[in-house]
This record gives sequence, structure tokens and C-alpha cells, in this order.
Amino acid sequence: MKKDSPQKDTSRRNFVKGAAMSAAGFMIMPRHVLGGKNFVAPSDKVNVGIIGAGGKGKRNTSEFLKLDDVQVTAVADPAYYWNLADFYYRSEAGRGPTVEMIEEHYEGKTPNFKVAEYTDFREMLDKESALDAIVCSTPDHSHAYISLQAMRAGKHVYCEKPLTHNIWEAREVQKVAKETKLATQMGNSGHSADGIRETVEYLRAGVIGEVKEAHCWVPAGRWIPGLNGLPSGKSTLPINFDWDLWQGPRKPQAFHEHYVPVTWRDFWMYGCGALGDFGCHDMDAATWAFNLKAPESVQIFPAGFSNEDIAPYGEIGYYEFKKQGDQKPLKLTWYSGGLRPDLHEALPKDYKYPSRASMFVGEKGIIINDGGNRAPQVFPEKLRASIKVPKQTIPRSNGHFRDWVDAIKGGKPASSNFEYGARLTEITLLGVLSLRMGGEKIYWDAENMKAKGLPEADKFIKEPVREGWEMA
Repeated sequence: MKKDSPQKDTSRRNFVKGAAMSAAGFMIMPRHVLGGKNFVAPSDKVNVGIIGAGGKGKRNTSEFLKLDDVQVTAVADPAYYWNLADFYYRSEAGRGPTVEMIEEHYEGKTPNFKVAEYTDFREMLDKESALDAIVCSTPDHSHAYISLQAMRAGKHVYCEKPLTHNIWEAREVQKVAKETKLATQMGNSGHSADGIRETVEYLRAGVIGEVKEAHCWVPAGRWIPGLNGLPSGKSTLPINFDWDLWQGPRKPQAFHEHYVPVTWRDFWMYGCGALGDFGCHDMDAATWAFNLKAPESVQIFPAGFSNEDIAPYGEIGYYEFKKQGDQKPLKLTWYSGGLRPDLHEALPKDYKYPSRASMFVGEKGIIINDGGNRAPQVFPEKLRASIKVPKQTIPRSNGHFRDWVDAIKGGKPASSNFEYGARLTEITLLGVLSLRMGGEKIYWDAENMKAKGLPEADKFIKEPVREGWEMA
């Protein structure tokens, strides 16, 4: 028998060495050795890169650190440090604090563990070939570009909500996810809670009869209430903050402290207001239960001052879904900024609406799910006492992050994957489109992605991007 060449012998030794190191937790064997492009064996750790390490990004990272079969190996963010003590995160965030948190977590298991640290996520994608997946927790305006770049690089993607900043982007992200067959998940984490699944089962089982009306409300308003336009002048740029990179596909603006670290949601060029922030959470139950697709019309009115640059303090408006296929007619009313529906007659006279909830009005009574995705509460109380709890028809989740990791390892698709996430995002962004046009009523041509008779809406349906940030 012919003796192996020194080159083959060396290759074998390197393979054995790599396998041993993997078992010790220092590295993971290349996926192609085990089972082809994008393959992650069920027994393997999933190498995850974090893109966006602000308040939500750091919080998402902490959730992945809880999973023993995930290893966070790289972080990219144009900002090194944010003090978020004055915001709901009540913490420090940014690239530096997030890297420090990760390294402290792994220190006990892997001494001298170091996270690869980048300002530019594109450099991370180029250099970190061992990454299996990325988590995108950036501001809304860069979601689509990052998700598309990552999927085209063969990475599984978890992206915060709304999935994209405009409707064309939602369609493009959905298309590429379908083409690449990668595991995806949108970050509307309440979608994986038991409560929303119970609510969907109650609605589908007809506990309150046929539902023709839904209401969704959130207390969220504008972060900077006194805004009446873009901030004038410019502020001192924070140390170690790449403002140009942070702006991504948007036309460059002079830096102002009003734009960051959380208040970017007030500005249409970066965020989508309260509706964009919460629509994918609080319209989720209705979309899921009734398999809602494109509405026939949408009209959302601003409550308080808004213009072509800034979102309003609050909102109230109406989605009209017509019968199509298995979708029955439904009118959905959206409220934000503290606005709520009138007290329904099925409720006790001393009842006070939760600050955030969804309500479904049926022929027999109503269902309220407190907080957007909590367990269903049936009214009137007489009906509640007589109902039979519906049979469980929707599998319960092992966790929003867990389900995505399981999908990466060959399990069933995560339930808020980009096919569903893009549809829910498009419904949300149609309301944002109406708002950005000053409360104009949108008659939606879903097939052609057009607002009927409103060519001026095109610039919001597919926004222009600066050179070098093209997405198609």
C-alpha cells in the first residue's frame, strides 16, 4: 500500500488537532468538513456575531450568553460607549461594555477568551469566516442592509423589529431569505410567549364569535416632545463614535446629540415612530390569528405636531382588511401616545384599560390581552365563566432565541422567521407610510407595491440610499 505523502500526513494532523481544540471549546471545526455550506451539527456550538451593541443589542447578547450551545465571538458597533442611565435600559452599552460582558461570561470556561471587536460590521463579515450567524440590533434604517449583506455572506440572521425601514426593503429581505434558505427570526420576542399563542387559539376557536374589529394601543410617544423639525447646529461628537458609519444608507447629516443613542426613533430618516417601534409587537396577534395579508386601505392620523422629518407624539388610525382567501373582513384601529378606545360595553363600568393592550371585538364578547402578548381575558364575565378552554393547536415555544438557534441546527423554522416577519413589517410600515404623508389615506396595490393614485408615496416605499449602500 502506498504511503501517504508528507502533505497528506500534515493535513490529517491539522484536522485531528482542530477537532481536539473544538472539543476543548477553543474553536469549531469548519462547517464544510461536517456537512456542507451553512451546516451546523446539532451537537455543535453556533458562532454568533453581534451587530449593534446599544441597549437592545447588549440585552439581546445577554440572552444568547444563556445558551450553552451558542458562542458569541465577535461584536461590531460604530459606538464604543453609551450611558443609558436616563433611558429604560438603565445601563451602560456600546461596543466596549458589551465586549467586556461577553469576556467576563466566558472567562470561567475559557481563560483568556477574547472577542473580536470591530467598528464596521462589513469588516467583521469579511474577516470572521467562522461566524455561523449574526444578530442585528441596530437602528431601523440599517436593518435591511445588514440583514441582506449577512444572508448573502451565508450567515443565519436574527434581526430586530421592524424588520426593515421601508416596504421595498421588507420584500427584498423576504426574497433573499427564501432564496438562501437560512434560519431567520425577527426580534418581536412576544411572538414566542404562551399568551399570544393562547389568544390566537381563542380567536380561531370562535370563543367570542366572529371578530370584525380589533384595537391595539401603546403608551409610547415621541422621545423629545418639543421637536418641531430637525435639530439645528451640531453637537460635539462622542469619543470613539463613527457617526458617518452609523448613518449607513442615509444621506449624511451634521451630528447632533438629539439623534442618539435612543432618540433616533423620532426622526423618519432613522426610525419609524411609535407605530414602527410597536406595530410588530401589538398587531402580531391579529395578523397571526386571522392570517392577515395586505390591507385594502390604511389611514393613520398624527396626534401632535409632525412633518416630513419627525414623527408625531401620538397616532390614531385605521386598517381595513377585506375578504381575500381565508382572510375575513377586519377593521383594526391603532393608537399610541396615550390614546385608547372608548370603554366597551362588555367591560365592567369600573374597568380601566391597561396602558398597553390589544382588544378583539366579537359577536359574543371581547378578548383583551394585556401588554400586547399576554394571556387572553374574556369579557363579559358571564361569557368567561361559561367558555371551554380551546384545544392547544399551536406548539409552545422553547424561547424566541432558542427557537432560532434550533432552526440553525436543522430544526423547524422559527415562528417569526423573515417570511412572516416581513409580512407583519409591511402591514406596520403601511401605517408609517400614511403618517409620513401627513395622514393621507393609502389604497394599497400589494401586487405592484404601489399606493394607488399617489406617485409621491414612491420615495417612501423605496427610499433612496447613498452610494455604496445599495441593497438590490
